[in-house]
Amino acid sequence: MEIKELKFKWDKWQQEVLDYDGNITLRTGRQVGKSEVISQKAVQFAMRHEGTTTMVIAASQRQSSLLFEKIRDNIELLGDESGESLFADNPTLTKIILKNGSRIYCMPAGKTGHYIRGFTIDLLIADEAAYIPEMVWNAVIPMIAVSAKTRGYGWIILLSTPFGKGGYFYDSFTDKDFKAWHVSSENCLRIPKKLLDKERRRMTKAEYRQEYQGEFTDEWNQFFSTKLILERMNFIEWNREEDHMFFSDYYLGVDFAGYGGDENAFVICELTKGKLKIVKCMANERRPAPQTIQQIEDLHKVYNFKKIFVDDGGLGSPITDLLKQKLGKRIIMGLNNSSKRIEEQGNEKKQGIFKEDLYANTLLLMETGRLDIIADPDLQRSMKCITFNHTEHRKIKIFGTYTHLTEALVRACWCVREKGLRLYVY
Repeated sequence: MEIKELKFKWDKWQQEVLDYDGNITLRTGRQVGKSEVISQKAVQFAMRHEGTTTMVIAASQRQSSLLFEKIRDNIELLGDESGESLFADNPTLTKIILKNGSRIYCMPAGKTGHYIRGFTIDLLIADEAAYIPEMVWNAVIPMIAVSAKTRGYGWIILLSTPFGKGGYFYDSFTDKDFKAWHVSSENCLRIPKKLLDKERRRMTKAEYRQEYQGEFTDEWNQFFSTKLILERMNFIEWNREEDHMFFSDYYLGVDFAGYGGDENAFVICELTKGKLKIVKCMANERRPAPQTIQQIEDLHKVYNFKKIFVDDGGLGSPITDLLKQKLGKRIIMGLNNSSKRIEEQGNEKKQGIFKEDLYANTLLLMETGRLDIIADPDLQRSMKCITFNHTEHRKIKIFGTYTHLTEALVRACWCVREKGLRLYVY
């Protein structure tokens, strides 16, 4: 049965990508249509080349699943146009088998590529490639070698917004074996100029260059270096039972949303035998206080937190008081960005500046290898946007434009100080 390809009005660079056979590296700003064109290219490859294997990987299962779903939808549309399904079997969340024998997989990359070893791949597609741990590439590159030698394929497609300088994705842009495209959001007619102007005012210059202009940037005053973030974000999935839940303590860090476009952020950490691991992070839009409290209560029922660290400044103060009434004062601990609070004989006192302590504690845990963090693109973005400078009084000022997830992270990590654990190397 002859299958006609779906026809869209592609941008010039998108059509060039579709027409090119070989290794591709695609560096873009946000929302320019890179996922749409690569999903179509994956379908194009699987339909044209019978019996081939395509694999989609990403820094997180969620990210790879988004691209995989677009691929599946495009195949369904082709089947609808031809009047006959192209699937040999019902597709699953991780596998598509076509009637022509081609297969498309969606797999978690993991820290080292362990989960995808053993496959022979004709086409590898890496979404948000800049965020994939470097050790993964050592595992996947040999998997395409057989196809390159025997079938003439073995192609790699990398697509991503940049994430600092360095790494496999960064190096691909100077690799003669890759055909490279760089697409700025400013050149996409579908993105309103008004929105870009607003984002340019909201973000730092480096953030805007990375997120919308697709430039490789690294600010000299990043609090958490790109290299350190990539080193410590070293696992993709977490299974609570396999991680000895009965021998672990769980802690929750919360950053409450303010007014405007801010979000509530929740970060959960696991402490096992002196080893700290960030296992889950979530963010949602600002909600009424009762809904936020209920969400924290629901999480507490699942994890039975030893301590919940919340931002009790500003709008967080009344929510903190209600949480103490519901869950108990011993579980809820307020950590205000502006001051550290201690209690002496029932009287609350203020002691010094606290935000620097929160961030310094997390940085030290990362630098000494005592903190592992689940690879999450939103958390990566948040941590990378944290910058610092020195005030006229030789104090350090820490700030950023997308900080809510990191604010929750540094609170969760405070559990090692609260327990008095000696997780430090001096």
